[in-house]
Amino acid sequence: MQRRETLRMLLGSATAMLPFPALAYEFTRTDEEWKKMLSPAAYRVLRHAQTEAPGSSPLNNEHRKGYFFCAGCNLLLFTSDTKFDSGTGWPSFFRPQPNAVDTKADHSFMMDRVEVLCHRCGGHLGHVFGDGPPPTHMRYCMNGVALRFQPADNQS
Repeated sequence: MQRRETLRMLLGSATAMLPFPALAYEFTRTDEEWKKMLSPAAYRVLRHAQTEAPGSSPLNNEHRKGYFFCAGCNLLLFTSDTKFDSGTGWPSFFRPQPNAVDTKADHSFMMDRVEVLCHRCGGHLGHVFGDGPPPTHMRYCMNGVALRFQPADNQS
């Protein structure tokens, strides 16, 4: 695992197509299993840290009360009461659920950012920035394709 991380740091975005190591997470699948269970767009984002185009996710304009789950493993990540319009074109939240996400340094594209990963499956969700609203002042800028929304009134 250290070798892959060293390669990512040295090569930056050139290694974005390397799959995430599966052994460190509770919910694991082979690369072929991920391809079968995810849409092509979700696979590229969750498993290869790509980014969807800004404004492309219907979840950016989702304003109903409800819950946002990881599209890869169904872990509850965010609730609608922490969602806000950041004006960035991606669904944004000021606080994740407890033990829902992990973060790590991301130096790709010659930028210093903090990557947000699903705590259960290690899927790439997006990035977190320190320019959000109170009370946390954090902006969890998520790829909508990495999320699944369930309205609060839907019990399924």
